[in-house]
Amino acid sequence: MGRKWNNIKEKKASKDANTSRIYAKFGVEIYVAARSGEPNPESNQALKFVLERAKTYNVPRHIIDRAIDKAKGGSEESYTELRYEGFGPNGSMVIVDALTNNVNRTAADVRAAFGKNGGNMGVSGSVAYMFDATAVIGVEGKSSDDVLELLMEADVDVRDIIEEEDEQVIVYAEPDQFHAVQEAFKQAGITEFTVAELTMLPQNEITLDGDSLAKFEKMIDVLEDLEDVQRVYHNVDLGE
Repeated sequence: MGRKWNNIKEKKASKDANTSRIYAKFGVEIYVAARSGEPNPESNQALKFVLERAKTYNVPRHIIDRAIDKAKGGSEESYTELRYEGFGPNGSMVIVDALTNNVNRTAADVRAAFGKNGGNMGVSGSVAYMFDATAVIGVEGKSSDDVLELLMEADVDVRDIIEEEDEQVIVYAEPDQFHAVQEAFKQAGITEFTVAELTMLPQNEITLDGDSLAKFEKMIDVLEDLEDVQRVYHNVDLGE
């Protein structure tokens, strides 16, 4: 189940470094979360989650503060959460999550990204049933046995614990266990996380090669570069 989460994260961060695109997307996500309740992470679980995730991406403090201040200021700007599902070359499956203030623009952009790169949009539910919503939390400096022991002591149920090659341990759990896992770590003195995600993991991965792989990677790059797209999930093993 291991997907070398730091490698994936660093690749995305590197691609976006020159334009700060990843930080802009976090700004929108933080603003939306802050508006969904109190703009205080201690009383707003959605905001607390996105701030934990932003921390693992080293999002600058001024980006976070500006988004929260915008929510506190009573901005009337509103965003709609959207999920698109589609297919790429040779049985590849893709889920696209977006936050947008212009639904028509986003739908057209996502449809074009699929259509111009060997893919096509599917109907709602055509792909998602092949993925599992999963909490992913990563730490360094502990063995998988150490992590299993502290989670058992905290009476936290998880799906799997993987010790990866880069000396980090990845915990996979049900989404509703995300905060319980983090709290167990914090009680054990671990407050820094290499990964803190709620993601969609494919039940089975496929491999592509040649022209199919090139088209698929181009499609994913185009989708991830769209302003309104927050996350892209797929079932292709890219060897990362």
